[in-house]
Amino acid sequence: MSTALAGPAAGPGVLLAHGATGSVRDNYGTLIPALTASGHRVVAPDYPGSGETPRATGPLELDALADAVVTLATAAGLETFTLIGFSMGTAVSVRAAARHPERVRGLVLTAGLAKPDARARIWLDLWLSLLDRGDYAGFAQARALSGLAPEYLSALPPAELAAVLDPDPALPPRGSAEQAALVRAVDTTADLPGISVPTLVIATTRDGLLHPDHSRYLADHIPGAAYAEIASGHLPMVERGAEWRALITDFLAEHGL
Repeated sequence: MSTALAGPAAGPGVLLAHGATGSVRDNYGTLIPALTASGHRVVAPDYPGSGETPRATGPLELDALADAVVTLATAAGLETFTLIGFSMGTAVSVRAAARHPERVRGLVLTAGLAKPDARARIWLDLWLSLLDRGDYAGFAQARALSGLAPEYLSALPPAELAAVLDPDPALPPRGSAEQAALVRAVDTTADLPGISVPTLVIATTRDGLLHPDHSRYLADHIPGAAYAEIASGHLPMVERGAEWRALITDFLAEHGL
């Protein structure tokens, strides 16, 4: 996997885990500067098929992906770190914390899930079907409808709406299908009770892809987890970026992470 590094070498470590069909740039492009400004050393890997990382040769597996991002963080010099996960990245983060408790000092989980429900599986099946048929216009439409709050999507100026609905097949990450298939299979419910590090769960209350009940489940089943809400669709970094970044940086500062 390709890895971006940012921030002072001696700063507290942060490892980023992005969402399916996304990338570090898409999900964390505005958060990384906020983290480095507060003195953090950031390791930000792209999953197989995202960014410059080659596409996987077979199905993605959660254990292997969690181990891989931890290995990249330690190779980059982070002995310990806070994991910040978005969407599928929350499952990657929880599994990494369960498998590598000596490395993970804290968790921030946004718009995430422990396992998909029927609604999420329907969306994922639709994505996979559209990708399999090469229907990139349909895929862009499906991602817009599932990713953005109705009021935000309806208020987009024509040029911005056209960009969101761009059918260019080069725009979705090459590994979108493998990543979406992994989300359909994740289940971290058994990992949650064993998490013992400071954790912030951020629910997106206008989310059409992963209902906020998923985030509430994470908060309810991780001992001592803090819970916050943002009135956005699945992409708070797009709709309410400043609010989202403040929740994260304030939590890190509060817990000395």
